[in-house]
Amino acid sequence: MYTPAHFAAGAAAVRELLTEHGAADLVTATADGLVATTLPFVYDPDTGPHGALLGHLARNNDQWRRPVLGEALAIVRGPDAYVSPTWYAAKAEHGRVVPTWNYAVVHAYGELVVHDDPAWTRALVRRLSDKHEGRRPAPWSVDDAPAAYVTGQLRAIVGIELRINRIEAKWKLSQNRSAADVDGVVAGLRADGEHAAADAVDRARPTD
Repeated sequence: MYTPAHFAAGAAAVRELLTEHGAADLVTATADGLVATTLPFVYDPDTGPHGALLGHLARNNDQWRRPVLGEALAIVRGPDAYVSPTWYAAKAEHGRVVPTWNYAVVHAYGELVVHDDPAWTRALVRRLSDKHEGRRPAPWSVDDAPAAYVTGQLRAIVGIELRINRIEAKWKLSQNRSAADVDGVVAGLRADGEHAAADAVDRARPTD
């Protein structure tokens, strides 16, 4: 991934996105070409040098059955939004501005391991549910569903683990703009209702 120095992401920001993201795109190269599936992951930071992403696929999704050529890739996205040149203070100064797109993204590469094991997938489903339900005032639990129903649902999925070998990350969040331009971007994004993207730009402001 092309990443100019001013858009490079720190380790803490990468770890936060891997931990807090919603769904990601799992991409594998196979003998029949590229295959991709969007699915939620849980990040396990304690597996290997860069951690692992844990998730599951539908058993009928044959991506898990196809041998992977080389590394698998998970594309993990943070906030993203269109940036209008009308938000820049520089537009009034000299007019040499153009539209762009701000985003935060992690490309996690590694070995894809399949876990066709009900105990593993049950534990994974609990972790996924706890991650996304934990902040709700009345969180749903796997135990809220009938045990026989849960067992049947587990038979329909297969666990997967992406053991991360390397990470490429890019935080393109207006770090190359002046402080006045960044102020305009933050205000413009908030006016458009893009609050997560505005917060990301605000946090990424250059400190020097």
